[in-house]
Amino acid sequence: METMLNINGFMTKVSYSEKEIQTLFYPILNELIKRRKEKNGRLIVYLAAPPGTGKTTLSLFLKKLFDQLETPYSFQALSIDGFHYDRDYLTSHYITRNGTEILLNNVKGSPESFNLEALTDTLKDLRDKPVNWPIYDRIIHDVSEETITADADIVLIEGNWLLLNEEKWNELEDYCDISLFIEADQEVLKQRLINRKIRGGLSPEEAEIFYRESDGKNVERVLRNHFNTDIVLKLTSKEELVKG
Repeated sequence: METMLNINGFMTKVSYSEKEIQTLFYPILNELIKRRKEKNGRLIVYLAAPPGTGKTTLSLFLKKLFDQLETPYSFQALSIDGFHYDRDYLTSHYITRNGTEILLNNVKGSPESFNLEALTDTLKDLRDKPVNWPIYDRIIHDVSEETITADADIVLIEGNWLLLNEEKWNELEDYCDISLFIEADQEVLKQRLINRKIRGGLSPEEAEIFYRESDGKNVERVLRNHFNTDIVLKLTSKEELVKG
């Protein structure tokens, strides 16, 4: 199935096979509907995965499929990217790694570049009431001044670090009703991420360096240190999703 989705402000053609839709996506959505009915309250779903697995695309595609179902419930797909610190903060604050001070902006996308306190408080509130959810603007590469209201019956939240088993981040698990994780071999993700940077304008050499210094480290950190999840998918070398 091919369709157009607004991904990070850009209309993008995406495609999933009928097998993926019938054997993975519809069963996942039916499980979420079942869980929402049993809970009789807002269902909060985490979709976590390393960079390059297509989690944002998947979350939006699940939203599109859900909207075609006959169900009394509403569904939202949200990203944690709006909880990045803004550019002014990232370009004026540092972290220390291996005895070296590193500008936060140089490790943007890492857990340290997120306002974890704000994310935690928002997820806490989301259990019982609508919240203002911040948005990351990929056009200006900064947090937007606009927010959206998160108030659906089922709220699917995607992000690399939602299931990170590290201090303070591990508290986020308390606010999750059901979790999904996408596994993938590092070599598959390496090629996808390098190709993404080349499409974005970097030279192959620059893309390799960026992977080595940023994306690759994030991939390793997510895969190495995450909680067990309720539903596991795997991205194959053929770039198809299968049961993990």
